[in-house]
Amino acid sequence: MINPLLTASYHYELPDELIATHPIHPRDHARLLVYNRADSTITHARFDALESFLPQNCGIIFNDTKVIKARLYGKKESGGAIELLINRPLDAYAINVYIKGRVKINTLLLFDADLTARVAALHEDGSREVNFYLRECRIRFEELLPILEKVGHIPLPPYLGREDNSEDECEYQSVFAHYEGAVAAPTASLHFSDELFEAVCSSHPHAFVTLHVGSGTFKPVEAEIITDHPMHSEYFDISSSAQELIHSDMPLLSIGTTSTRTVEYHVRTQEVRGEANLFLHPNNPPMRVNHLLTNFHLPQSTLLMLVASFVGLDETHRIYQSAIDEKYRFFSYGDAMLIL
Repeated sequence: MINPLLTASYHYELPDELIATHPIHPRDHARLLVYNRADSTITHARFDALESFLPQNCGIIFNDTKVIKARLYGKKESGGAIELLINRPLDAYAINVYIKGRVKINTLLLFDADLTARVAALHEDGSREVNFYLRECRIRFEELLPILEKVGHIPLPPYLGREDNSEDECEYQSVFAHYEGAVAAPTASLHFSDELFEAVCSSHPHAFVTLHVGSGTFKPVEAEIITDHPMHSEYFDISSSAQELIHSDMPLLSIGTTSTRTVEYHVRTQEVRGEANLFLHPNNPPMRVNHLLTNFHLPQSTLLMLVASFVGLDETHRIYQSAIDEKYRFFSYGDAMLIL
């Protein structure tokens, strides 16, 4: 029996060729592993068969966040090249970011389209706080977004090992993405085509939450004991229709780990918007969400621990080994798994 509180227990070996570096076309032709907790069976299918596996009496929660072009390439006033990744706004003007390249407080960073940023604070976790300026006029986060659309890059996860391209602008975004603010896609959502999304929504009660996924979602757990991990927080907002569905008696399917954490944070706190930092793991399992649709996640990640909170650590390893044996594609552009 492996110890679910030890980070090392969440390690698994993944052949490099199973990391999906590009999206599949059409997007609903990804593979789907279906795990049924009632009898511990594993079924292999294709994502466009999703409807045939869904419980009839089941409400569905989607995350309608939209990925922004959060990666910027520029230079310091002194001429040194830098790369900046927006993590999340702290308020209207202060933005938490990660910067590749040495900077200190007051360093001025220069980008295209007369956009600049000045470093306001350096944090112990390696992140930085900056203010953005357009032609020397300080701008709010919502004023920054249309500029990012012109000069920014889609913030592909580092493990894809490649630069973003025009295909990613469409493919690294769900068909129901609406509210701008995420710097990583809620990847389970990427498998839905317009047609499949409409079909699922017409046959099941559904609602939307918004959780702006931050770059902390990729941060590996470095503590030896998982409960010592400082969980990142992300902005969330729960629509009134989602609140209604959450507080109903209907079983719930969450599309993705982000929707799951949003629902479960609300159930525990009753908050409908703000900052969510809930860490789900086998010792802190879901209280409201019954079923989960998700991708296959990195070893020793909080997302893998969330999966284990549904099925237990031993079964998580069995499911993942089955996916590896069957040569499923892993991570953000990879295949999907449905937990019933």
